[in-house]
Amino acid sequence: MAYALLILLTGTNLPTPLYRDYEARFGFSPLMVTLIFAAYVAVLIPSLLVAGPVSDAVGRRGVLLPAVALAALGSLVFAFAASTGWLFAARILQGLALGAASGPLTAALTELEPTGNRRKAALVSTVASVGGLGLGPVLAGVLAQYAPAPQVLPFAVEIVLLVPATAAVVVLPAARSRTRWRPRRPEIPAAMHTVFATSGTASFLAFAVIGLFLTLIPAYAANLSGSTNLLLGGAAVALMLLCSALAQLLGYGRPARTLEMAGLPLLATGLVLLALAGALASLPLLLAATVIAGTGQGLAFLGGLTAVNQGAPAGRHADVLSSFYVIIYLGVGLPVIGVGFLATVAGLLAAVQYFAGFVALLCLVMLLVLVRTRHDTAPTPSALDAD
Repeated sequence: MAYALLILLTGTNLPTPLYRDYEARFGFSPLMVTLIFAAYVAVLIPSLLVAGPVSDAVGRRGVLLPAVALAALGSLVFAFAASTGWLFAARILQGLALGAASGPLTAALTELEPTGNRRKAALVSTVASVGGLGLGPVLAGVLAQYAPAPQVLPFAVEIVLLVPATAAVVVLPAARSRTRWRPRRPEIPAAMHTVFATSGTASFLAFAVIGLFLTLIPAYAANLSGSTNLLLGGAAVALMLLCSALAQLLGYGRPARTLEMAGLPLLATGLVLLALAGALASLPLLLAATVIAGTGQGLAFLGGLTAVNQGAPAGRHADVLSSFYVIIYLGVGLPVIGVGFLATVAGLLAAVQYFAGFVALLCLVMLLVLVRTRHDTAPTPSALDAD
């Protein structure tokens, strides 16, 4: 299941270092890049909200097999892309696939953990997630720079890698009992309101930074370095996500709130350095910003997912996790649209600097909120009544 999550996320992030080539080939602006990315998020969120409860009702396998098929179809459309419209179609298919798979896969990891350790399951889920986010840009960057058919081969490789993922899903245990699924609006159990709100907001900010790195940082790094090497942009994204994964491994076992409160100030520091790197045209400063922001992102994400994973009721596990992923992907998709608009008006450098400064400020505000609510995360009977 961890492999399936890793490969699905790898596929959705293969286009990251290729957007510059698509811009030149199809003649669109940085704003169009963010809109293509936003189309992916726009379909991903409804898919999350529907698939989580469906998988709780009918079992994980019935949702995950169609999700893997959609992912393969998305890669196929990318491989044959002949215009900007094809890119939108491919991203929509990928969004539907990942939205359908994220909650059920994370829930399956928890259910299959041999000792029932939800903290360990959350660690595996977050490391697989950021591993896929980082592997995609590097794999595509290497193949596009040094192999033939740069806009086809990465997606062909992804389709091949999805075959073992499909086999893993096929052998999942069948659902113990099937219930009838009925559409309902997203709802968080009352006892989880505070935890979900604070952890969701912290993770939203952490993934807003991921969205920036996945869409505009490759071009930002190319502008600072003057290099046209496609691997450079992918490597900048991968370094950030590698640091995120390592931070999660080192942070494993610590309380969820402690992880979030350590991650947010690091995330803010990395963003400030990112803005300064552009102002000073300094690649070493960009490197430092990437490492620090990645570390902060990993700690904040692990803390948020751990808190929500531990608090989710067993019968609504995938439902709650899917709602949490909605917050995450809103963080990935919404802010970068604003950055894309700003880049068309003020230029890429200024847009990234304004974004970095604003999100850094929000991280510090969220840190203060966590400090104030730290002792309120374990609900008392009176708190449950109030909820």
